[in-house]
Amino acid sequence: MAKQLGYHQIHEIFTRFRELDPEPKGELDHVNVYTLVVAVALSAQATDAGVNKATKELFKVADTPQKMLDLGEEGLIEHIKTIGLFRQKAKNVIKLSRILVEEYDGEVPSSRAALQSLPGVGRKTANVVLNMWFKQPAQAVDTHIFRVGNRTGIAVGKNVDAVERAIEDNIPAEFQQHAHHWLILHGRYTCKARKPVCTNCIIRDLCPFEEKTL
Repeated sequence: MAKQLGYHQIHEIFTRFRELDPEPKGELDHVNVYTLVVAVALSAQATDAGVNKATKELFKVADTPQKMLDLGEEGLIEHIKTIGLFRQKAKNVIKLSRILVEEYDGEVPSSRAALQSLPGVGRKTANVVLNMWFKQPAQAVDTHIFRVGNRTGIAVGKNVDAVERAIEDNIPAEFQQHAHHWLILHGRYTCKARKPVCTNCIIRDLCPFEEKTL
């Protein structure tokens, strides 16, 4: 775990991220806010590519809570059985769809508390939806962000909640909206877990990571 970087270093890091990719996007395919919730819920312990492959046909037939209920749990399973934990995820998707229909008139709520009350939707999923759809500067900390935050000193913390707070406390406000996407993409393609690609890293001169692969 690196030492927490200072304001000026973090500002320079995110200035470079922004210059490289001004409008970073999440990699989970979706057609509306409901399908975003479903895609993120399905992505737990699965790859975005694997989820996208499964939902490509699913979202053609079930892109609203009512259509998902009409499809039913067994019908949903047929679409997502290539994804890990598919049976439990199918149960959760059907349950959350029923709650959205019965309690929210089929609309996805825009509050974190309401989102987290849905089956299979934890804080990380809620934050992704708040950030990507409702344009709130919510920080969804996954394994990539946890690793990058601690390895680089951008957001240091012993658990995901601490890293989330560190992002909110240490990253300048102008970068908050896109911060988690920049960090995820950096962790996914450059600052990898086993073999970080330090030779291609745009912030390597600012990064305190001692085991750089140069």
